[in-house]
Amino acid sequence: MSDKKYDVKSVVVRLVTDKPVRKTPYQVKGVIMKELPDEPIVPLINGSYRDQFLYPRVQVKILNEQIYLVGILEGVDPILSIVDKLGTMDFGNITFDVLGADVEVENDRFMPTNRMLRYKFLTPWIALNEANLLKYKQLFGDDRLKFLTRLLSHNIVFLAREMGLELETKIYTQLHLESFYPKIVDDGQMGAFEGDFQTNFMLPNFLGVGNCITKGYGVFFSHFNPSDFSFNISELKENSSSKVAEKPPEEWKIEGVEPDDVPKSHRRTHPKKQKSSSSKKPEKPNYNQIIKKKNHTTSGNPKEPNYNAIKYHNRKH
Repeated sequence: MSDKKYDVKSVVVRLVTDKPVRKTPYQVKGVIMKELPDEPIVPLINGSYRDQFLYPRVQVKILNEQIYLVGILEGVDPILSIVDKLGTMDFGNITFDVLGADVEVENDRFMPTNRMLRYKFLTPWIALNEANLLKYKQLFGDDRLKFLTRLLSHNIVFLAREMGLELETKIYTQLHLESFYPKIVDDGQMGAFEGDFQTNFMLPNFLGVGNCITKGYGVFFSHFNPSDFSFNISELKENSSSKVAEKPPEEWKIEGVEPDDVPKSHRRTHPKKQKSSSSKKPEKPNYNQIIKKKNHTTSGNPKEPNYNAIKYHNRKH
């Protein structure tokens, strides 16, 4: 394997709050956008950069009833810039005091490696979109495992490309699932799995792969790169193999996925013919006006604001 150096910066921030957080990632992002509307993190979580970044540079997770802010490349500095500005988080029906934060910044945790590193999915991996789910249902036995393993390898190649890496080696993945029967999510349109995997690619902890990353799915953790953010690390170790870094088997050069064989993802374009359409385009929301309206909410109304509304999210990741 090449000794080529890779410099992909990443960060994980765990917010220490006075109460357990039982909210969704979208609700947390809505509060951040409302309370810090002028911060550079806002366009990274409201969908403004969806066409520019196919992989979200800032991700919000709720793990063990705690808020995690995970960033990579362009998402690192915007996250770090708000850590000391989040004194309270007001969700309307409940307010959390942010007592502090655990911060871990890495520069060398994203690269190919000559070892097979083991990762555990902390949240279900949504491997199957609507089209792949139909294909998967027509497969049986080992063909299902091969299909999912290849999808995961493609996920990793896609992620590497998004970070600007030119892969010079095959990506080899071994997948260990609790069940080959997918958990149907997203109104029956997608299929999710739980388990762990090994691959010859080093990945930062708490990132996500697969579909619905911005909803908190596909989060993984590796003991090769331990980061103790009070996520019950001892329990994770009990449920995982002690062998977290092994030599790849002989067949990896044959069964591995060649990066050039993975179709490249295309960024969305807006055809000119759409601009000439007679249908009226919806105006972009003015976040400053929205915030003023929210400030007029009467204190006697305990109803929680809908942070999943379009006013807080231009489009989903």
